[in-house]
Amino acid sequence: MTATHATTDLKDAEGPAGRAGLTKVEAPRRPALSGRALRTAGFHLSAGLLSALWLLPIALVLVTSTRTFDDIAAHGVGSWPHSFTFDSFRQAWVDGGQQRALINSMLVTIPTVLLSLGLASMAAFALSRYDLRFRRVLLLLMLGGNLLPPQILLIPVSKLSELLGIYDQLYALIGVQVGFGVGFYVFVLHGFMRAIPGEIQQAAVIDGANPWQIYWRVILPLARPALAALTALSFTWIFNDLLWAITVLRTDTQMPITASLIGLQGQYVSMWNVIAAGSVIAAAPTVAVFLRFQRHFVAGLNLGAVK
Repeated sequence: MTATHATTDLKDAEGPAGRAGLTKVEAPRRPALSGRALRTAGFHLSAGLLSALWLLPIALVLVTSTRTFDDIAAHGVGSWPHSFTFDSFRQAWVDGGQQRALINSMLVTIPTVLLSLGLASMAAFALSRYDLRFRRVLLLLMLGGNLLPPQILLIPVSKLSELLGIYDQLYALIGVQVGFGVGFYVFVLHGFMRAIPGEIQQAAVIDGANPWQIYWRVILPLARPALAALTALSFTWIFNDLLWAITVLRTDTQMPITASLIGLQGQYVSMWNVIAAGSVIAAAPTVAVFLRFQRHFVAGLNLGAVK
């Protein structure tokens, strides 16, 4: 009897009602899969179009920099190239003064990045790992200084540099960049260093490490992702800065590459190939630094997003 009832149940399940039930369960799966595939394809298509739209001006500048002036004058800037030459880079590098301007930018950017991050990391270490009085007030003051628009400080900074006798000197620009960047770097590094477990520092203290050794050998290596991210950002900001450069500098031989591009445009007016070559030269160092720190930069952003 049991076998008979089991066979009857199986037959009932295989009947029209059973098949309809199976059909009802399986039917919604196919549209769900196809809808997901359509959404994925649409996302990749839109992302590809946005990437192409973003890369189009860069490609136009690169192509224009390798064309001759006669080709651009005859066919237009947006036309298909009919020539190929690197002579425009030589004109921008030698005749346009880009070589000297790039050296000035490096002389300002590299010391500023090292000095700013060095001071900021030490201040962030002290404020995040030790119970200091008024540390929150200090953090708020540093953050509040970055909320001020720099335009209202142009005249005071220019007058102060003249009174100190450092006007039109590269170290005046270094001092300005350090002063306006340290507060933000301290605020960012403070968040990273504060999240490091206190047991690590306690273990170092038990092993006999002093505060400097804890900072240099324990905390600083653990904050490497944040330091790498800030290195890429600060290098880009300082290298591409124009406002403070034209505020505290006056002589053409002292100008960084961003200010030199303005002079290059005035010197070569309608020679778009030379201007485009100068733009490529000015953008190359920041691109190289970002590609070098790309892995650490993404790691720093991901670490900051989880906190």
